[in-house]
Amino acid sequence: MKIKLLAIGKTDHKQLSLLIDEYQNRLKHYIKFEIETIPDLKNAKNLSEIQQKNKEGELILKKIQATDVLVLLDDKGKEFTSIEFSKYLQKKMNAGIKQLVLVIGGPYGFSEAVYEKAQSKLSLSKMTFSHQMIRLFIVEQLYRGFTILKNEPYHHE
Repeated sequence: MKIKLLAIGKTDHKQLSLLIDEYQNRLKHYIKFEIETIPDLKNAKNLSEIQQKNKEGELILKKIQATDVLVLLDDKGKEFTSIEFSKYLQKKMNAGIKQLVLVIGGPYGFSEAVYEKAQSKLSLSKMTFSHQMIRLFIVEQLYRGFTILKNEPYHHE
């Protein structure tokens, strides 16, 4: 299985980028992983919230293959403990999925078309975080999940 993190907009904060790179490099020891960034929409301030979600949704859906399993990082999604998340990852690998695509949407979330295409939604917290911070959190949790699966001494209960 391969995991792709698909995100709208680049990470502006250098420190966040360095931490994301650190965990991305660590993840490569466990699984094929990549981050793909969809550029921010130009003239987004001239678009309504719905127009922005729809345009971002079109860009997201163009990046999805028919065999991909699409999981949205969404505040209304299912919450896991780190151990539950590691079991979730194991189930996905056991299912023979070619590529798991985790998507971080734009500032207003996802279009209806993206919600319809998604197989599930995942929430990292009931709290709201910046889209840039979510990238770090999900990459770290992926790394943590794989260290749990390998019984490596990163996660402590």
